[in-house]
Amino acid sequence: MAEKVLSQVVVAERPVRSPCISVCALNEKDICEGCFRSGMEISRWGTMSNDERRQVLKSCTERARSMGRIW
Repeated sequence: MAEKVLSQVVVAERPVRSPCISVCALNEKDICEGCFRSGMEISRWGTMSNDERRQVLKSCTERARSMGRIW
């Protein structure tokens, strides 16, 4: 009986891009007025996994919406 061996190709996932738009100013709540990340999220971005980055981007969208910047 012959066995079939399927090879797996591992494709490296590209890093999720930073939402930075070079308008870097933290407001009184420690949220950037340009990208809507917190100061901690900005400082940790380089070490975050893509899943963590996607979660931050969702939070940024929610913050922007709550601040009336997007609808």
